[in-house]
Amino acid sequence: MIDPALAGRIRLLGLDVDGVLTDNGIFLGPVDGRPVELKRFDIQDGLGHVLLRTAGLPVVWVSGRHSEATALRARELAIDELLQVPGPRKLEAVGDLLQRRSLGWEEVAFVGDDLADLQVLRRVGLPIAVANAVAEVKAVASFVTRAPGGHGAVREVVEALLRARGVWPEMLERYFSEPAARAL
Repeated sequence: MIDPALAGRIRLLGLDVDGVLTDNGIFLGPVDGRPVELKRFDIQDGLGHVLLRTAGLPVVWVSGRHSEATALRARELAIDELLQVPGPRKLEAVGDLLQRRSLGWEEVAFVGDDLADLQVLRRVGLPIAVANAVAEVKAVASFVTRAPGGHGAVREVVEALLRARGVWPEMLERYFSEPAARAL
């Protein structure tokens, strides 16, 4: 459970991609002689993004590697910002983002699963780990999901955050009454 007072201070949700939004699997192969990368994203997580957008809470994806599959899904979900930087540069990239958005570290919730996320998780106001995160990530997390990454963990985070903020019923009502908000 997320502390309601803490949830109320959050003004941005940051998400790692591989291992949080995906199950860490990457499919690589040639198509017409060109390399193609495919990833599996969970549709329930997509609905979570829609609900956060409805609540007015920005979402930023922070990936430790460049991927066209990630960029495609980010565009499809209208993610506020996608940062694709080498894993060791995540802290610097998020710091720059916060400066641009005039936000403090304490106003950020971040969901991670692996060592590349540790520096960011140690700085944010609400560090979150997915169920299958490495031990070091779980050790710094204030909240650990029941679902593993790529299997509804982000949706679980969204629901817990919106419930803690006391707006879950309102977001459901808006989801069902605003047709434009339903795109996944």
